[in-house]
Amino acid sequence: MNGMENTVTSFLPVLACLASLAAVPLILIFRREVFLRELATFGAGIAKFAFVLAMLPLVLDGKVIEYTFVKGFAGTNVPLAFRVDGLGILFALVASSLWIATSLYSVGYLRVLREHAQTRFFVFFAVSLCATLGVAFAGNLLTLYLFYEMLSLATWPLVAHHQDQEARTGGRTYLSYLLGTSIGFALPALIFTFVKSGGDLSFGGTAILAESDLGYWPALFLLLGFAFGFSKAGLMPFHSWLPGAMVAPTPVSALLHAVAVVKVGVFCVIRVVTDVFGVDLLGKLGVHLVLCWIAAFTVITSSLIALTQDNLKRRLAFSTIGQLSYIILGVSLLAPHAVAGSMMHIAMHAFGKITLFFCAGAIFVACGKKYVSQLDGLGRRMPVTFAAFAIGAISVTGLPPTGGLLSKLYLVWGAAEAGQIALLCVFLISSILNGAYFFPIVYRAFFKAPPEGEAVAGIREAPLACVIPLTVTAIGSVLLFFFPGILLELIACHVRL
Repeated sequence: MNGMENTVTSFLPVLACLASLAAVPLILIFRREVFLRELATFGAGIAKFAFVLAMLPLVLDGKVIEYTFVKGFAGTNVPLAFRVDGLGILFALVASSLWIATSLYSVGYLRVLREHAQTRFFVFFAVSLCATLGVAFAGNLLTLYLFYEMLSLATWPLVAHHQDQEARTGGRTYLSYLLGTSIGFALPALIFTFVKSGGDLSFGGTAILAESDLGYWPALFLLLGFAFGFSKAGLMPFHSWLPGAMVAPTPVSALLHAVAVVKVGVFCVIRVVTDVFGVDLLGKLGVHLVLCWIAAFTVITSSLIALTQDNLKRRLAFSTIGQLSYIILGVSLLAPHAVAGSMMHIAMHAFGKITLFFCAGAIFVACGKKYVSQLDGLGRRMPVTFAAFAIGAISVTGLPPTGGLLSKLYLVWGAAEAGQIALLCVFLISSILNGAYFFPIVYRAFFKAPPEGEAVAGIREAPLACVIPLTVTAIGSVLLFFFPGILLELIACHVRL
């Protein structure tokens, strides 16, 4: 199916995936030597990012990197294969770069709170990043599905890390939703696609089902099977696992539920739309509009629910559900600028939302507060943290000078391009709701008086290991507004604008 693509065979995507996995034995060996254990984590993160960067010039030059790891998996003619294109390396750049920042943040967070089972935490964190890049670089639908399932299993111990009743309940909900939907919906859809395509599940060139004779109803059920089956994307009604997973330590919430896990879900949906069905087939059948309106409902409903949440991390979680559906709504519109906006929003939302989660954790580390109603006047004591929070909120809302403005402009442009004015209004109304649930937090922190008897004199930020990452990601959100060039080049490799 790769046709006329300019392909290059390289082992680099395998090395990028295995870099974090190779750190696991070192983390275990140095479990009693804290500095060496953390050094192994940082070393793996830097190596992973370096391997991704090494592939970037080739992709920007219009090439596609491929490597077949296993020629025929499980008795089929479908290989376990890797493929690096513009969409895949965009996601990999975001995930691998933010893992380094989150590793530093995790060190400060876990040390100050004296969290138990820190070695186990770093082990499963590393395995999770291996699975994430496996999804990003999957060369076919089967490889993508296998790494998707690996990610679910690897992140479950992180969600249930505290091992109390709340954590066990959140962990059970997390695993039952993600495995239940992937086995119940995505796996049958994959098998149907395998049969319908004659056993060819490869990405690249012509979409897998582009030449099939699918009718409206089979295509609709297949599309929804994938969309709901990849429930990491957070579409309603299969979204409850995400706010439930907020029982995890904040570093887990930050990377896995602002970047890796949830972005894997929407990444899979983008792959299904563009590389399984193809925009031409979906546009001809019209089934994409059903997915558009499911995503639109999720965008508005989750934003309204976020307004009611006093727990800061739960407010961020419902915000994430809505922002993920921005991406699904964009790609479902099928218009080139909407698809481009979806891809761009993967990066823009990741930097903005991880900043907000970092800030929530820093607030908890510094003063033990986790409710919005407790934040009055706290910006005077933690000015760096709340300034970063304000930048993250501005980015997620889609205002200048942050990258979130660019991705939302492309999404709105794409809705107009598709002639879907009602869905264009969904983007605009949701952005107003974003501001309604974020900016009162900033106002409380900087402009409301602290509770009577509570001193706020002096600067009392969280440790530097927590403050530096949130500062870096906040600056990143601004830099993406002024320097989006590489993102646009990578998007142009996947979408013709």
